[in-house]
Amino acid sequence: MSGIFGSNSQESHLFIGGTRVSGQEVRSQNVMAAMSIANVVKSSLGPVGLDKMLVDDIGEVTISNDGATILQLLEVEHPAGKILVKLAQQQDTEVGDGTTSVVIIAAELLRRANELIKNHIHPATVITGYRLACKEACKFIADQMALKVDKLGEEALVNVAMTTISSKILGTYGTFFAEMAVKALSAVKTTDFRGKPRYPVNAVNILKVKGASARESSYFTGYALYRPFTGSAMQHSVKNPKIAVIDFDINKTRMKMGVNIVIDNPEQLEAIRKREADISAERARMLIDAGVTAVFSTRGIDEMYVKMFAEAGAVTVTRVPKDDARRIAKGTGASLLTTLANLDGDESVEPSSLGSAELVEQVRLSDDDIVVIRGANEQPASTVILRGANEYMLDEMERSLHDSLCTVKRVLESGAVVPGGGAVEAALDIYLESFATTLGSREQLAIVEFANSLLSIPKQLSTNAAKDSIELIAKLRAYHSAAQKASADSPRALLKHYGLDLHEGKLCDNVKAGVLEPAMSKIKMLKSATEAAINILRIDDMIKLLPEQQEEDPHAHM
Repeated sequence: MSGIFGSNSQESHLFIGGTRVSGQEVRSQNVMAAMSIANVVKSSLGPVGLDKMLVDDIGEVTISNDGATILQLLEVEHPAGKILVKLAQQQDTEVGDGTTSVVIIAAELLRRANELIKNHIHPATVITGYRLACKEACKFIADQMALKVDKLGEEALVNVAMTTISSKILGTYGTFFAEMAVKALSAVKTTDFRGKPRYPVNAVNILKVKGASARESSYFTGYALYRPFTGSAMQHSVKNPKIAVIDFDINKTRMKMGVNIVIDNPEQLEAIRKREADISAERARMLIDAGVTAVFSTRGIDEMYVKMFAEAGAVTVTRVPKDDARRIAKGTGASLLTTLANLDGDESVEPSSLGSAELVEQVRLSDDDIVVIRGANEQPASTVILRGANEYMLDEMERSLHDSLCTVKRVLESGAVVPGGGAVEAALDIYLESFATTLGSREQLAIVEFANSLLSIPKQLSTNAAKDSIELIAKLRAYHSAAQKASADSPRALLKHYGLDLHEGKLCDNVKAGVLEPAMSKIKMLKSATEAAINILRIDDMIKLLPEQQEEDPHAHM
């Protein structure tokens, strides 16, 4: 072995050109990387969390307190750190909220696991204990802490949205944006093939318009595009339009690169030029003859053909972004046409490829014109128009609103919420500690550490609010301990709803206060954080190869 490795220390040099770190050294490095990531985002947790300003290598500024956004913009090089960044992105994709919490819990789980391993508890024992604790915790949330939205009423949805945006830039505007998020998402309700309701967040379009105050933001049913009609002579609205969504330009046809035409007679040149114009004119005429009264193109339309559409009473919108074109096609029942060619080699417009709606109109907004499609037949859509002072503010407003839309969607689809403000974490801490005493194996040590790790959330919440975390957490644990010992019909059983009131610096019933979170958010957060911590704990060897150095070219001149 001495021939393969340079020395017997924990960091060795490989004969193939690289280094190997193993044992406790690699675990300590991984834990340090995870704690460094958590330390970056932990001060942004909660309704009184602080924002981060991130400036990239080209000077682009982002101001945010959204955990996933902050971590995405960091250039993390350590492999264990990258796992936590991916973890936050996964939580953002699946739930939309809890991205900061999931990173803090994962880092705390790793730190406590590392202490156990230093005390000669085998990693396999810690991993088994963590898995068992996670399973019991998820079961406890579903059985004991979750509340059905049907019993709480429609107001619960606004409270869930309010809880999500309370820690963000929109939190200062009260229930204004929370109600807007609930209305916008309720308007796009559809059902899947099983008959279950679905609320696609993609069907809610968010437009950002600079100028005016945030309170002048508005919402309406319909799909809006930040593009005007192409021609000024076009009518400003079309009722019951037939809609074509095309992915090709209607300009004078030009020969492809490399195609040469040899002519003998100069008169033929004019005929070729006329034919080039006629090919696109025929395509425009086909669309008009098929009854199309609204054309949305991802590319350009020449002024000559815009005039043809205007004379026929049709409207056109050009340079539509591809994503918007796909959404319009899906919502109106149209097909995104890349060509008019059919299977026979001829060009034609199939009636089945056209969509329909109740109205397409052009609306003046600030200094710009936008196109609005109302009453789409296939999939309902809604649009939120955000107003703000500058683009940094608008970007953060969009992220905040998107998070609240995602949480409302999860509550509408799952129908269950839990009290927020650290109530769930404190209840799980008490429950898991008592559960650990029922085990007669080493796993109980890991379960106790898992329980204590969850308290990092209420501790961080109270620290960020400049409150005494030790006193508040002690009271919170006492309340939940009393709630779990009480019988189901006892008034003390309702103490399980108590969590932190960070503005007043005391405990309160968070169900009555309206501090609610999706039950799915907590369950996913625990599962994701546990899996990420276990994945990093399983690593006991890291082999890093050095990049291959290229030989210098002797003929290269400096």
